[in-house]
Amino acid sequence: MDGMQMSGATANEIKAALDKQRTSYLKEGFVTSEVRKDRLKRALASLMDNKDEFLDLISEDFGNRSNDAGFFTDVGASVGAIKDALKHVDKWMKPSKRSLMFPLGLLGAKAQVVPQPKGVIGLITPWNFPLTMVYVPLAQMLAAGNRVIIKPSEWTPRTSAFFKEVFAKYFDETEITVMNGGVETSQAFASQPWDHLMFTGAPVVGKLIMRAASENLVPVTLELGGKSPVVVGRSADLAMVAERVGTFKTLNAGQICLAPDYLNIDEGRQHEFADQFEKRVSQMYPTLLDNEQYTSIITSRHRERIEGYLEDARAKGADVRIINPAQEDFKGQNKTNKIPPALVLGATDDMKIMQEEIFGPILPVRTYKAIDEVIDYVNDRERPLALYYFGDDKAEENRVLTRTTSGGVTVNDCLYHGGHDNLPFGGVGNSGIGKYHGYDGFLEFSHQKSIVRHSKINISNIIGAVPPYTDKLRKTVNRQL
Repeated sequence: MDGMQMSGATANEIKAALDKQRTSYLKEGFVTSEVRKDRLKRALASLMDNKDEFLDLISEDFGNRSNDAGFFTDVGASVGAIKDALKHVDKWMKPSKRSLMFPLGLLGAKAQVVPQPKGVIGLITPWNFPLTMVYVPLAQMLAAGNRVIIKPSEWTPRTSAFFKEVFAKYFDETEITVMNGGVETSQAFASQPWDHLMFTGAPVVGKLIMRAASENLVPVTLELGGKSPVVVGRSADLAMVAERVGTFKTLNAGQICLAPDYLNIDEGRQHEFADQFEKRVSQMYPTLLDNEQYTSIITSRHRERIEGYLEDARAKGADVRIINPAQEDFKGQNKTNKIPPALVLGATDDMKIMQEEIFGPILPVRTYKAIDEVIDYVNDRERPLALYYFGDDKAEENRVLTRTTSGGVTVNDCLYHGGHDNLPFGGVGNSGIGKYHGYDGFLEFSHQKSIVRHSKINISNIIGAVPPYTDKLRKTVNRQL
């Protein structure tokens, strides 16, 4: 959605909110299971009581976004994460016993690791899934006993303003509060002395966030995306590939960090795949412009960027196939900023579409002679957030999965590894730092405090560590060696 501006929170306002939350957190002391569950239940209520208005506002911010798709991707995922945290928080909170080096365990010493809240967490969220990217990490942050200050995206201003209103109704400002604003607010937000900071967005912005956080030695979780490849093995069923890749390349108009970014297929089958892909996508979306289930690109600037990719690819010799079943005229319709899906056959590395994350319903297609060519191609580039392998050849699947590194993998489908609360989610290298979802998120937003308890026996004296040092200490060390 273009044109709407919002007033931004200042650095002083953000710092004041952080100080207020930290004071309250320190005064509270140990955060009980009952308190954590109460906050999680209020988070769930804040979502469920307002879900319809949230979905309507998100669609308005986008220009058009399917409420059905939003109910699946935003409401469903968010509710699942909160309920998972409610179900498991008692178990997650329990200290874990650890064994000690010989002979300490025999002399009455005991050890455990206690998960402790980090304190006040800053959460900067993106526009593509406004509810999911707030509520999913928030579930684990609250389960871990933290206070949270949220900076939602300025690209969904109506939704972000409603977040501020909703959280103020269900939470005291010392528990959860919202700070809205644009780039300057984001910069001020990232520069605060948080106990932890999480950001989801583009790698180029992630580097700026990490640089700002480093000034205060703030630990960060960065979920950054990138160009996630699809590897189509020779044994793959192309009709299945077309349907499943098409489903998630057009969901939210491809504006998903986990979206399949480009596809690799064996030589000789790319045109068969293209025909299958065009057929299946046309069945999903027989019309586009007035189809409420087909999502708009978030702004005209983002739309023009994607259109520029297509123009650049066409000028450099690619076979660009626009999928427009009803032959609708997209020129001049850009109040909603819709773009028809497209295939780019013969994509090459000199094309912009192969150099930057697309974040749109455009699928470049590359061909290979041997699977090792694809493995080398993936390994020569920044490590992606996801990799998708299609095929029934287990040896080939194993070769692809063991010789490439990505944040996660779904085999014979797309995105689903990111939708399970009991699997860690996050990138590696350029696609992100840290993991969240479920228990892994609880650990990410907790401090794992090691505690060793000694008995009345002076262990240092027994092992010879009390000066003056004698052969007793040397013998103790030699036993370890």
